[in-house]
Order: sequence, then C-alpha cells, then structure tokens
Amino acid sequence: MASELDPQTLEKLKAAAAAARQAADSAQAYADQFAAGAHGLSGGAIDPFIFRVAIFALAVFVGYYVVWSVKPALHTPLMSVTNAISSVIVVGALLSAGVEVTSADDGAGTARFYGFLALILASVNIFGGFLVTERMLSMFKKKG
Repeated sequence: MASELDPQTLEKLKAAAAAARQAADSAQAYADQFAAGAHGLSGGAIDPFIFRVAIFALAVFVGYYVVWSVKPALHTPLMSVTNAISSVIVVGALLSAGVEVTSADDGAGTARFYGFLALILASVNIFGGFLVTERMLSMFKKKG
C-alpha cells in the first residue's frame, strides 16, 4: 500500500504519526506527573495506580450523567460528533496495531493486541452510532 502513495503524502502521514506519538507521550507524562503528585501529597498513602482508577471511575460517572441528560433533539448531532471522535481512535488503533514485532520482548505484541482491541471497539461504536443516527433521522421523515 505504501508504494501506491506519492512521497509527499507519505511524508505527511509520517509527520502526522510522529505528532500523534508526541501528543500521546505528553499526555502519558502529564498523567504520570498527576499520579506522582497525588502520591507525594498523601505522604505515600495513595498508590498512583489507585489514583488513576479513581479518575477513571469519576469519568464513568460524569460521562453517564452527561449522556443521559442530553435532550432527544440533540442526540443526532451528538452521535455525529461521537462518530468523529471514534474515527480518531481508529487512526490511533491502526498505528498501535501496526507496530512491528521484534525478537526482543519490548511490548510490541501487547501494543498490537490492545490496538486491535481498540480498533474493534471503536468500529462497533462507529457503526452503532450510524445505525442509531439513521433511526433517529427516520423519525423526522414524513410518512406517506
């Protein structure tokens, strides 16, 4: 497939992949700093893993209440935005699933597995979102 792309497009894709890796590394660094900060502020009583789990649990509750408080008229535009976000996740999952596995155990196999899993889950989210959006739009069509 790479031979089908012109060199300029290939360079742009490489630059975008490098920027995505840099952003992911930066986000991971911030998460590590927050976790280490909580660990330090608590005098070592809070493990950084527990801090991350607590953030995830809070995100689940906030997400639940935000989604269920959306008015039905706003559901279709919201699903379109969610599909756009999931398409970005698909790009990241493809980058992760395409990591080359070397003979050294450097975690590339794990990255490929989680990339493939993320690709499947994001694809289900996208296709399900399109189905729900189509059903919502059919409610507004005139019958007859």
